Amino acid sequence: MDVALDEDATLMLAYAQGDVAAFEALYARHRGTLYRFLLRSARDRHIADELFQDTWSRVIAARQRYQAQAKFSTWLLQIAHNLLVDSFRRRRPLAEGEEADIALERYEIPEREQPEQALSDFEHRRRLQRAIEQLPDEQRTAVLLRLENDLSLEDIAQITGAGRETVKSRLRYAMNRLREQLAE
Repeated sequence: MDVALDEDATLMLAYAQGDVAAFEALYARHRGTLYRFLLRSARDRHIADELFQDTWSRVIAARQRYQAQAKFSTWLLQIAHNLLVDSFRRRRPLAEGEEADIALERYEIPEREQPEQALSDFEHRRRLQRAIEQLPDEQRTAVLLRLENDLSLEDIAQITGAGRETVKSRLRYAMNRLREQLAE
């Protein structure tokens, strides 16, 4: 993908020149994806809220220095990831349990003709969310970036600051672990 043609990068560059509507468009496009990533990674609504605000504050503060060297979404998630890592370092251990239920409320269960199927889908998602929560931080982040945002190995490597092969290994170990846990 030619980054120069990326519409988000164009909007960010317009925002750097003072176009507030361009920022509003970026915010509207990426707020849901960013918040879901932070909520599922942090597993705590208060931490996710704080990191969400901090991420957008960093975007605003960096608008004059922004250069379209990567997709805007990759740059945004990299900022969020770095703030998340800092948060993990400051706040150990992380909360568990109820946050998964809160996060799952955000997912719509597709309507099915059979109520049993909808319940089965919900139970499967709940089990998957709990299994993802049990992954080590680095594996969980890689899985969420891959599954939730459909990012490439290269994008995940750029966001996390890890090598492509390291990301590939984290995903492989995480997926094996998830398969084992879901098979139980």
